[in-house]
Amino acid sequence: MVNIFESLIISSRPVQWLKNLSLFAALVFTGNLFSKEKFILVVIAAIIFSILASSIYLFNDVIDVSRDRLHPFKKLRPIAKGDLPIPIALMTAVTGITVSLYLAGGVSFFFFLICLAYFLLQISYSLFLKNLAVIDVLIIATGFILRVYAGALVINVHLSVWFLLCVISTSLFLAVGKRRAELSILSEQAPNHRKILGLYPMALLDQYLSIFASSAWMSWALFTFFQPPPVTQRISYFLHFPQAFAGINKWLMVTIPFVVYGIMRYLKIIYEGEKAESPEKVLLSDTPLLATLVIWAFLVTAIIYAGEL
Repeated sequence: MVNIFESLIISSRPVQWLKNLSLFAALVFTGNLFSKEKFILVVIAAIIFSILASSIYLFNDVIDVSRDRLHPFKKLRPIAKGDLPIPIALMTAVTGITVSLYLAGGVSFFFFLICLAYFLLQISYSLFLKNLAVIDVLIIATGFILRVYAGALVINVHLSVWFLLCVISTSLFLAVGKRRAELSILSEQAPNHRKILGLYPMALLDQYLSIFASSAWMSWALFTFFQPPPVTQRISYFLHFPQAFAGINKWLMVTIPFVVYGIMRYLKIIYEGEKAESPEKVLLSDTPLLATLVIWAFLVTAIIYAGEL
């Protein structure tokens, strides 16, 4: 029983819960980070989303069990190894999906719709959409985008169009990077594990990476130039800048170099080795990238909430 419970935890992929931090984006960038009521709502939403996502991972592992056994890393997953019986995995997945959707409905109707859309999209991906070139990458990216929208809907706030463009570009960049890493790791065995990988020439994925890496940092730069959070003006008064600077509402521009470096560092990891197949593992294992993200997050928080810290 202990081994089965441990296998369920491993198959739930707790490290993937890091993705659900994106639900906090709307909270941070609309100036509501220190709103106790809204913060609690987003925490609850992130927990519900984590339960839903983990349940879908279990279902996906059951669907992909034969292919996972051909993969150098995925063959170590509990279901692929035979440590977790398929009936138990399926029962847990169905229970988790049912409970999470029920809880989502208790938070808000629109949050429920986002969770339902995510569930239907991911199940469709597991069953057949992952075999459609380009569509598969768009579906992976949509998972990130839905998380950000979920965070906005649960506290009923509006997100800047420029910020959403940045989210979309970054999501596509990470999704293509995942495919590029898979193709690089599996090499000639790639089509045996995922048929879709045989439809992607390496040069095409490199082009996609170039496009989305550029659009990711540029959309962030445009966000900081044209539509930053209004509360950033507080930093001028907090730091007692001269009157000439007091009206400047674009202090988030100072984070642009960190975004550019982060993207360049991630590209280097993609082209160097195996870790980029999982963005979460890259983040936790690459010290320069993690340090860059921490500094970026600190600057964003300090700039937006300077008057409240």
